[in-house]
Amino acid sequence: MGFPIHRPRRLRKNENIRRLVRETVLTVDDLIYPLFIEDGKDIKVEISSMPGIYRYSLDQIDEELKEVVDLNIPAVLLFGIPSHKDEVGSDTWSDEGIIQKAIKYIKDKYPDLYVITDVCFCEYTEHGHCGVLCCGDVDNDVTLENTKKQVISHAKAGADMVAPSGMMDGVVKAIREALDGEGFTNIPIMSYSAKYASSYYGPFREAAESTPAFGDRRSYQMDPANRREALREVELDIEEGADIVMVKPALSYLDIISDIRQNFNVPVAAYNVSGEYSMVKAAGKMGWIDEKKVIFETLTSMKRAGADIIITYHAKEVAKEIG
Repeated sequence: MGFPIHRPRRLRKNENIRRLVRETVLTVDDLIYPLFIEDGKDIKVEISSMPGIYRYSLDQIDEELKEVVDLNIPAVLLFGIPSHKDEVGSDTWSDEGIIQKAIKYIKDKYPDLYVITDVCFCEYTEHGHCGVLCCGDVDNDVTLENTKKQVISHAKAGADMVAPSGMMDGVVKAIREALDGEGFTNIPIMSYSAKYASSYYGPFREAAESTPAFGDRRSYQMDPANRREALREVELDIEEGADIVMVKPALSYLDIISDIRQNFNVPVAAYNVSGEYSMVKAAGKMGWIDEKKVIFETLTSMKRAGADIIITYHAKEVAKEIG
């Protein structure tokens, strides 16, 4: 039986009834805020392609961290920009590496803030690729050995969670075995399980100084045309011990988020990446969109698709609005 018995507009009449029947609600509990931390002193540099986002040295980051804590954002995801790069990214496992120093600093001054570390090599290598090069490509298995050293150093520094982003085959298994072998059985892994070779990463590469010196990352990141492959990648990561799986980017891959949500019973994270952020900021600056409304519509679409967690540069803006 249809109209006039059924009138769906009855439940849209005003904001109160819309609130009562709203199916998807974005909260501050859903959010992770990425931070770029640079080795050095007196550094607070706005990223030109990401208005409102900065690279900080540790002596300049307290105001940012205090705001994150005061806004009750539960977690940060750390990216490091080292003072020294080499062929293998050795700063990633140094006790005096920028991420190791950042973890210790944050856990000492803001012990309740949940610290997640990005586990990769692109910011730390001279060539900008995500591991050790051999014959012009990343050597998967050699990179796994260095990844083990990286995650152990992060764990010893006090990281709460590690998030491998390099899309190396077998990386979750390697990390789980390394952590467990050193007694860090309670540190979870959030794997970048379906990370696509996307053009939306451009602003991030400026922020993290991680643009490849040659070629691209299509030999290890996923083809944007592939959907079924994402389910295979997620399945493998879960079998290897991933506690949370991630889709990156998010906005053009809502179908992938939905597929994973429907097929696997683990928490799903979505990374609202730099290019997605910058497009909204640019259009908002030009007055072409209502920036605040578009931010909420965008992030709500990710949660509606099935994301439990949203990594976003908009986290502070959202938290200020929803409390």
